[in-house]
Amino acid sequence: MDTTILHSPLMPEPAAHPASPPGTTAPALTVRRYMIDDPVTAITELLHRAYVGQHAMGLRPLAGRQDDKTTLGRVLNSECYLALIPDESDPHHQRIVGVILFNEHEHVAFPPFFLRPGVAHFAMFAVEPGLQGAGIGNALLERCEARARELAFRELALSMAEPDTALRNYYQRRGYRFVEHWQWPYTNYRSCILSMPIV
Repeated sequence: MDTTILHSPLMPEPAAHPASPPGTTAPALTVRRYMIDDPVTAITELLHRAYVGQHAMGLRPLAGRQDDKTTLGRVLNSECYLALIPDESDPHHQRIVGVILFNEHEHVAFPPFFLRPGVAHFAMFAVEPGLQGAGIGNALLERCEARARELAFRELALSMAEPDTALRNYYQRRGYRFVEHWQWPYTNYRSCILSMPIV
């Protein structure tokens, strides 16, 4: 199984979304591939909570409003990684607190940069709002960056809502740069395509 065990504290995440109080650390964190018995509804509900900030800005990201059927389709058409922590009510159970898709295949046109040889991409990136700032998002990004290196990609790209400047600043601090604009058919905003060399 493709599993990474991480321990907090980890790097901080963007301050644009609700975050844990300063100095807060997440419990022992597991990052692993999606398994067929993982609850899709839990992933969908996490996405809706995580994207509420963009909805408040008047944006309509797909991840923030998709149903379970769409979530499952996206998960199965990519390498899906989940972040999990022990459930406080049942220490033998883990709850999903983050998700990211690596190299999702969609039935729509892709940005030209995504189609270049040597370019991987990630999507449907979300962290439980109450745990943002504890390093969970960084752990998921690091897993995708490591996976891109494993597969000998030269770039790792992403698509994000252009109006979310705080999120763009977060990616730029990680080393991602602007490449091009793109309009997805299911959103009401222009997206920025960012990318980072994988070395």
